[in-house]
Amino acid sequence: MTNNKKILILLLATALVGGFFGSLVSSQRVQANLFTNFYDQYLKPLLKSNPTITAPSPIYTPTVDYEQAVVKAVEQSSPAVISIIISKNLPVIEQCPYNPFSDLPPEFQQFFGGGTQFYQPCQKGTKLQEIGGGSGFIISSDGLIVTNKHVVSDENASYTVLTNDGKKYDAKVLALDPSLDLAVIKISTSGLPTVSLGDSDSLKLGQTAIAIGNALGEFRNTVSVGVISGLSRNITATGGGSTETLKNLIQTDAAINAGNSGGPLLNLKGEVVGINVAMASDAQSIGFSLPINQVKKAIQSVQTSGRIITPYLGIRYLVITSDLAKTQPLPVENGVLVGGDKNNPAVIKNSPADKAGIKAGDIVTEINGEQITQDKTLGLLIQKYNVGDAITLKVLRAGKEMEIKIILEERPSNL
Repeated sequence: MTNNKKILILLLATALVGGFFGSLVSSQRVQANLFTNFYDQYLKPLLKSNPTITAPSPIYTPTVDYEQAVVKAVEQSSPAVISIIISKNLPVIEQCPYNPFSDLPPEFQQFFGGGTQFYQPCQKGTKLQEIGGGSGFIISSDGLIVTNKHVVSDENASYTVLTNDGKKYDAKVLALDPSLDLAVIKISTSGLPTVSLGDSDSLKLGQTAIAIGNALGEFRNTVSVGVISGLSRNITATGGGSTETLKNLIQTDAAINAGNSGGPLLNLKGEVVGINVAMASDAQSIGFSLPINQVKKAIQSVQTSGRIITPYLGIRYLVITSDLAKTQPLPVENGVLVGGDKNNPAVIKNSPADKAGIKAGDIVTEINGEQITQDKTLGLLIQKYNVGDAITLKVLRAGKEMEIKIILEERPSNL
């Protein structure tokens, strides 16, 4: 018997039972006997084949839950996302009248021009003008803001911060990181909303990514959503007349446009996991962010000392790859080969590496037992430590393995 037929019989049986109970023309004994016979003959077999009848479960709606998570993450973080307006005094150029025949003797000038008025561009002073825009996010209620170095690197420009509630503040550049595209600026106020910093080391491919920023320098707090589409990316970024190599970046397909630089990349918890830094101009939906874990120490350094203090070794090197190991040849396929040229010595004079005895041609393979790879670069591993920390390098020199201890020092401002 099909389910439809069973349901139909159950409905009919219910109606009949209702009729039996509704009738008072027979005695109670007769009614009881009739119901017992009807139950044994029809209802009992039906109930055995359908032992339980339950209400349908609520429909699960993952799409709604996902949208709510995105909206909540944006609502949580967007009050602390700011826009940066870049302004600069530029020449005011106007068309000024001039006489192209002024070099001729006066008696000949009357024969030229015929009353025609000539004009040429000329400067009429200067005017403060907006020349660009960027993004950032507030990390302390008293006005510390993180952004990209390339957004605020022009010493001749002035910077204005526009907060999410529409207020404007003059901004002071506190610190520029010498090794990362990172800057910390300050505005004078208090009681500001702040972001929460997440853990970029735990990111997985396919994880939701949310970018917020001043898109195109015009559309404040623009939100775009995508996924983490790549990890540990190395790129060479150009813009504003400078070129910079950036390593170990997060790749995302959440739209990042000009003006998004310095804005946050969020997870679904609304935590900052990256700082939007670059986009691939000849591709669609390929953007890059600095992992937040790379910059946490720099942020803490500014909060405690007012500047970014970075440890360094003081060597120039080539990252060893399998191809480099074959062409040199080298005994290992991981690590760095210490080397330079006439203008750029392999070991910087009076640096920690120089004091410890590192030489050109040395191969550094490990720092404190952690192997140097193309993903875990020498620079990234050094960033784990503080100025004054003692580290041990595993070094190959002329085929012999040795350990060299180095005391890290502060990176000079000119490097």
